[in-house]
Amino acid sequence: MRLIASALLTLAFAGSGSLAQAQLLKTRTLKVSYDITLAGLPLGKADLSSSFAGSKYEMEGRAKLTGLAMILTGGKGEASASGTLADDAPPRSSSFAVVSKTSDNQRSVRMGLKSGRVAKVEIDPPLEPRPDRVPVKAVDKRGVVDPMSALLMPAVASKNLTDPANCDRTIPVFDGASRMNVVLSYGETKNVEVPGYSGPVLVCNARYVPISGHRSERPATKFMQENKDIAVWLAPVEGPRLLFPLKVSVRTMIGMGEMQASLWSLEEDGKASLPIRKAVRADEAIEAGAVP
Repeated sequence: MRLIASALLTLAFAGSGSLAQAQLLKTRTLKVSYDITLAGLPLGKADLSSSFAGSKYEMEGRAKLTGLAMILTGGKGEASASGTLADDAPPRSSSFAVVSKTSDNQRSVRMGLKSGRVAKVEIDPPLEPRPDRVPVKAVDKRGVVDPMSALLMPAVASKNLTDPANCDRTIPVFDGASRMNVVLSYGETKNVEVPGYSGPVLVCNARYVPISGHRSERPATKFMQENKDIAVWLAPVEGPRLLFPLKVSVRTMIGMGEMQASLWSLEEDGKASLPIRKAVRADEAIEAGAVP
């Protein structure tokens, strides 16, 4: 199992009076813990922390397989990303890095971006040459976001955070090796409860569209291209006015894979702005009759 995540570049405030400005900015931090399952069986856990100060954001993530999956593969990974947000425009990534480890190998990806363009990529060890790997062109590295920053989905400026129009977007993603589009479209709206969040979520259908860097003859690639059973549940995040995944579900070749939030916490300057309350899991809320 490969963790696709991201790099970090901490940007300092510049110019005279920047320290005073930094002290006045409020920092909001969204912390989300996820349970990962495959075919209904526990697979692992992931934790994501995203901080917002003014237009700047920083993200950190950790994932680890548990139980039998951990014994068999030893899989775990760490990632980070940073960049800027501006109104309803896509995130502007600055950098992206990820280290994924298994019991028998490790791979790291580091990527720097500027104005939506990939400036530098380091992959260690390098990917093995394959005859069916689609070459990445220079144009494929322009106007993109890294996979971790892609989780931040600014709301359409003129729309409510949970307006169905917020589902309708195409996210151009480059992970350091491959370029793809994630095409979202509106599916439905549900009311859910998880510890830390209670309210509506947008359920967006998703399609995977490979552009380059993928291996075109792999069965898994062809399966994902034709996969119509992918969905992401987006919950609103006030302040930065964006949506963030509360749940992701993807049908795989061996069953349904899900990453579902078990804890959602939004803090302002270190203080929780949303109460943590006893709640049921999102899928249990729906089964209990949460309205679409």
